Amino acid sequence: MKSIPRAPLILGLAGLIPFIWGAVTYLIDPLAQWGVQALGPRFVGPYIQLFYGSVILSFMSGVLWGFATKTSGTRAATGYALSVIPALWAFFMTGGGPTTAGMNLIFGFIGLLALDFAFSAWGLTPRWWMALRLLLTSIVVACLAIGVFL
Repeated sequence: MKSIPRAPLILGLAGLIPFIWGAVTYLIDPLAQWGVQALGPRFVGPYIQLFYGSVILSFMSGVLWGFATKTSGTRAATGYALSVIPALWAFFMTGGGPTTAGMNLIFGFIGLLALDFAFSAWGLTPRWWMALRLLLTSIVVACLAIGVFL
C-alpha cells in the first residue's frame, strides 16, 4: 500500500464506508435499529450495500472509460466496450431480492477486478492501480458476502 498515493487510498477507503456499515448493521441488530430510526431503512444492512454497490459499479464504468481514452484504434474500441459492462451488469443483475442481488454484485465486483487487470496489463492505469483495486475489492466482496451468506 506504500505505492498507492495518499489521496486515492484515503478516498478509496472512505468509499468502503457504506459497504462496511451495511455489513455491521446486518450483524448487530441494535445498531441496525438505530440506523433505521436515525437514517431510514434503506441506509442499513443489505439495502445500503445493494444500492451503493450498483452506484459504484456504474462509477467504475466511467473510470474504465477514462482509461480507454489513453489509447486508440482497436484497443480503444475494446476498452470503451468493456468499460460499460460494470454499469450494465449493475442495471440488469441487481433485481430479484437481496440475496440474488448481493451475489450478482459480488460477481460484478470480481468481474470488474478482471477488467481492471486487463486495463492495467494494457498500460492504461497508474502503476499502483491494481494494489488499490485488490484491497478495495476484497473488502467489498467480504462485506457483500455477509449479507449473502449469513
